[in-house]
Amino acid sequence: MSTPVPRWEWRTFGAGLGAPGARLAALADAAAPPVQSSDEVYLLSSHGDANVKVRDDLMDIKQLEQTDRAGLEQWRPVLKAGFPLPAATLGQVFAALGLPVPTLARAAYSLDELTRELIAPEPQLRVLAVHKERTRYRVDGCMSELTRVAAGGAQTQTLAVESEDPAAVLALVQRLGLADLPNQSYPRGLKSLVATAPGLGAAALPLRIAVLDLGTNSVKFHIGERDPAGRWQRVLDRGEVTRLGEGLRESGFIAPAAWDRTLAAVCAMAAQARAAGVAQTLALGTMGLRNAGNSDAFIAAVREQCGLTIEVIDGAEEARLAYLAVQAGVGLPDGAVAVFDTGGGSTQVTIGRGGRVLERFSLDLGAVRITEQFGLAAPVERDHLDAALAAIARELSRLDQSAPPDALVGMGGAVTNLASVSLGMTRYDPDLIQGAILTRGEIERQIALYAGLDRAGRTAVPGLQPGRADVILAGALIVRTLLDKFRQDQLEVSDRGLRHGVLIDRFSA
Repeated sequence: MSTPVPRWEWRTFGAGLGAPGARLAALADAAAPPVQSSDEVYLLSSHGDANVKVRDDLMDIKQLEQTDRAGLEQWRPVLKAGFPLPAATLGQVFAALGLPVPTLARAAYSLDELTRELIAPEPQLRVLAVHKERTRYRVDGCMSELTRVAAGGAQTQTLAVESEDPAAVLALVQRLGLADLPNQSYPRGLKSLVATAPGLGAAALPLRIAVLDLGTNSVKFHIGERDPAGRWQRVLDRGEVTRLGEGLRESGFIAPAAWDRTLAAVCAMAAQARAAGVAQTLALGTMGLRNAGNSDAFIAAVREQCGLTIEVIDGAEEARLAYLAVQAGVGLPDGAVAVFDTGGGSTQVTIGRGGRVLERFSLDLGAVRITEQFGLAAPVERDHLDAALAAIARELSRLDQSAPPDALVGMGGAVTNLASVSLGMTRYDPDLIQGAILTRGEIERQIALYAGLDRAGRTAVPGLQPGRADVILAGALIVRTLLDKFRQDQLEVSDRGLRHGVLIDRFSA
């Protein structure tokens, strides 16, 4: 028997896939075959997202092998077995579901016995009957399909592109005009689809999820728990300044000291997540890992030493997740709103109206690079500040023609630290930071303060996280310039960020 070859996959779910589906049919190497219908049974687990299903009376399991820097997922077939399933095969099934094998009363189990006796009593598992009507195409060497899906009283469409060649998958996704849509596996898509169906909603799949956000300046660590009403509650939320991007601008690589600091922090957070009993830990990488020449080696080290697979997302996806977090956190007004997330290595901007995104983009403009470029870690004269402000303004020139929004919301380490200092906090309180107002006058006051202080002096400022003393001046200059570009005199602060947005996106209705 030949060894199954893992495939790279991109898939999205949604009701509005008619136009991409028509483009797919037009590009196909041959006329579309007849629609294929199938009835399948998925086993969904709150302990992970392995693809565990029964089709044609065969237990069929695929495991996520890896996620590449573009966000493509590589899935490996690990089991295809007929019923009844013996104990050894059941071990593979429950391992994929993230649970130990329960006590077995039989030597082998039929599908009915498996679902009734072993799956149904386990509150972390659900059996979901799924009806599919799929049309498959071959395009540019890729297997592609457009499928109508019905499950749990809900319906949707899903479009997928698969190939052994990840470059071919990405090229076809771009050609179909789908690059701005999220890549979502079948198990995650089904969980979202049935999240509001009776017996299959948020209360039916209790979740405690950990998220690590590996930024250029810090690693943010969040554990959230979904309550019976489907709302996410904070179990833990903290960050650690590791300076992953220190020296990256000059060398193009993660420096050894930055590597060691960040790896140690990630491994400690992963261990803390396991001790907290999380069902799943997600690790997302941003600009530093997008740009570093040795990021693949760092990702491999994290996988080997910490047991985590880092998913490196692009800037547009960063912006989308940040907007979701704001929408669920401080809320969005009915009028035009601009949301920015400025970090150590990049700045994401999303412009929308209510819940609708109109524009989103990312710039390689962050506090670490501006600090290193203009020597802002030490006391500086006014001419240094003016030069830095002019450079920041040039990099934000894309916003020069933007209409002033009705509201401006800021997030990220610079914004939350500016707010913490403005409130004189001796201990960071995210609930007080959330929704706080930062005025232009307060930002100007803090710029003047930091420009006259060295690192030790800044560290002594009440409310400032010590690890941000070097980069806070650059961060404040970026925030002030964003106020200028959007022609605003104040902004609302969001403590919620990418780590909150990914929970909402992947594990909520």
